[in-house]
Amino acid sequence: MEFDLTWILLGLPIAFALGWVASRLDLRQLRMENRQAPRAYFKGLNYLLNEQQDQAIDAFIEAVQKDPDTSELHFALGNLFRRRGDYERAVRVHEHLLSRGDISTADRDRAQHALALDFLKAGLIDHAESALGKLEGTAHAQDAWLALLALFERTREWDKATAIARKLQAARQADFTGRLAHYRCEQALTAWHRHQDFATAQALLEQAIADAPGQPRARIELARLLDARGQSAQAFAVLARLPDLAPQALPLVAAELARLGKRSGQLEKATAILAQHFAQAPSVDVTEALVQARCAAGMPMPEARNSYLLHMAQESSLIAATRWLASEPAIEAQAHATVQHSLERAVRAVARYRCAACGFEAQTYFWQCPGCQSWDSFPPRRIEELWHGPV
Repeated sequence: MEFDLTWILLGLPIAFALGWVASRLDLRQLRMENRQAPRAYFKGLNYLLNEQQDQAIDAFIEAVQKDPDTSELHFALGNLFRRRGDYERAVRVHEHLLSRGDISTADRDRAQHALALDFLKAGLIDHAESALGKLEGTAHAQDAWLALLALFERTREWDKATAIARKLQAARQADFTGRLAHYRCEQALTAWHRHQDFATAQALLEQAIADAPGQPRARIELARLLDARGQSAQAFAVLARLPDLAPQALPLVAAELARLGKRSGQLEKATAILAQHFAQAPSVDVTEALVQARCAAGMPMPEARNSYLLHMAQESSLIAATRWLASEPAIEAQAHATVQHSLERAVRAVARYRCAACGFEAQTYFWQCPGCQSWDSFPPRRIEELWHGPV
């Protein structure tokens, strides 16, 4: 049978034409899909700008289904909702990501971390703890530990906080020695005040001192515990070491040092400690304690109160002036009361303590700021003393 080349010559142009048509159809389909994906983005953005957040989520989900690489859009949207306080919508976005089977392990862990933050911000503590626990062994584990540490501090679960802090210490995230000492102090105060378990409280405080010798709180709390149990001499001995180990904290307990010195028969030593600190670093609280100690030792008030004048000569102080005036007998009684009342009111604002981290102010000293939860962020000096330097 003779082979006819005519069919080949006719078939080649036809095959070429069919191939060209097919390629154009594929290209058109690709262009349509590419146009549909941006259209979904703009549709979602339009909903978002019009505060139609549910529709925006649906539009972005549609966009992700058309193009799996838009997971970043979900993360951005979820974070936006969380920052705006729309925690329910943020949870929906991140739970949708977790429900998908086509995202990478890294994105899944990231979505789990974002979901945990949603629960934290919403105040759903149990859900947050569970979600953060699922991040163990992931790239977000250390971030989860930090979040858990803040959570356990807020809920005052000191045993759990201690375990997390030790993990972070082992991971060399930071030095948590001081914070661990605070946890022991909190546990000791719970044992003391809530359960009247003085032995456990004392053991915890002594362990805190051993672990962090330069941390003043454990010594202060131990001295108060010993004093409450009638062991004034031992309490004084604990506080007497404070100027050598943590001199910056002495103003916090200057009055207690003078009182314990008098009660334990060591008033002379207490006065010497206060006088030495006064000479090195003038402080209103130390000055006031020194005046009281000298009066208790028998020094006449006019002579003892000169300490206020010496303090003001080194560092201007409205508080010291008010305390000096309170013991001034030479002013007519009614005028004295009027001036004293005005000064006392004026002094309240500058007699506070202020957190160096967030600016929270309080009449009493806090080891942990009630505002920002930072530890040891309150300088142990009054606001006035932070404003004024030596004159």
